[in-house]
Amino acid sequence: MGIERDSLKLMSDVAAETWPRQQIAVLSGPSFAADVARGLPTAVTLAVSDGALGDYLARHIGTAHFRPYLSDDIIGAEIGGAIKNVLAIACGIVAGKKLGESARAAVTARGFAEMSRLGAALGAQGETLGGLSGLGDLILTCSSTQSRNFSLGHALGQGADAATVLGARNSVSEGAMSAAAVTALADKHALDMPICRAVDAIVSGAVSVDAAIAELLARPITHEI
Repeated sequence: MGIERDSLKLMSDVAAETWPRQQIAVLSGPSFAADVARGLPTAVTLAVSDGALGDYLARHIGTAHFRPYLSDDIIGAEIGGAIKNVLAIACGIVAGKKLGESARAAVTARGFAEMSRLGAALGAQGETLGGLSGLGDLILTCSSTQSRNFSLGHALGQGADAATVLGARNSVSEGAMSAAAVTALADKHALDMPICRAVDAIVSGAVSVDAAIAELLARPITHEI
């Protein structure tokens, strides 16, 4: 799940341009592949505009341990899946810097506010972002070293260089690539997304981890909502 960097299009838009006659469905939610493979209980969002197709897909991919919940909000499912990767890097940095569980909870909650802001600007439904593919996936990826994005942030918090960590990996940390696109979308829609912006600056090497944290903590006090 991601956002195309140059065009700022969601993957469903890219897929629709490539296969204009095909129905697009998005599967997203809190589901580590290892847990699914082991048959551990998992619930995800299956977003598709055609209700009949959604029912068909849900019946064929659902099992006793893998439970898809239907939605028609493709944008919401994609936004949640893309932005949680960026926020997982931020939470990994908090863990790597040993800033405490309270700080990680705060970053997760304020990150969800940023996700909701961008989702609303792009037409996502708030209920989707508050569900499995948004908040659910965010909670998972922001709290476990199994997450590739969290583990990247953890390494950055311990002082590693982003380019070095990413170059040594066989897996993809999607948030490192999505951060710039998310920041560009925030600029396009004039949205305040300081955590995502900080992750982009850290991953690109524009600022240090310590400088980004200091800047976030020095932001003016404002209303939560």
